[in-house]
Amino acid sequence: MIYLYIKSLHIIFVVSWFAGLFYMPRLFVYHTEAKDRLETERKVLFKQFIKMEGLLFRAIMIPAMWLTLITGFIMLYLTPAWLSQGWMQIKLVFVAGLVVYHLYTRKLLYELKADRFRLSSFQLRLWNEVATVLLFAIVFLVVLKSSVQWIWWVVGLILFFVIIMSAVRIAKKRREKDLTK
Repeated sequence: MIYLYIKSLHIIFVVSWFAGLFYMPRLFVYHTEAKDRLETERKVLFKQFIKMEGLLFRAIMIPAMWLTLITGFIMLYLTPAWLSQGWMQIKLVFVAGLVVYHLYTRKLLYELKADRFRLSSFQLRLWNEVATVLLFAIVFLVVLKSSVQWIWWVVGLILFFVIIMSAVRIAKKRREKDLTK
């Protein structure tokens, strides 16, 4: 019974973590696009974005990440046989990728706070989709528990990412077209 409580908490923390991982890059897009505004408006927007981004990262993303990892490790402690299963090993690689994504997002946060805009809003929109790809990979692995067909997973993920990138490019072209009207 304790396992089910831990699993429930794990799912809640995963949802909270992903909420932050999805929203933070979107804030980065708006923050980056605000640099093209008039100086007075830009200052107000930058101050607000820095406040929102910092609060989101410190109050939601960091605790949710740690609580996700802790409850995940508790579940592995309660069912250590999973560590010998291929699907779990692959899932843990994706989770490690998610932690790297989180840490790189923190790096971008500090760069924007220092008024350094290394990535364009388009690049940040693409960055925003990386978390989506990782979420799909992790959920399908957990639900289907299949590592035998990992080649199909890789091919599917690449195709999924290409579709998302294409959708982002189409949306960008439509936005630019609407602005020229």
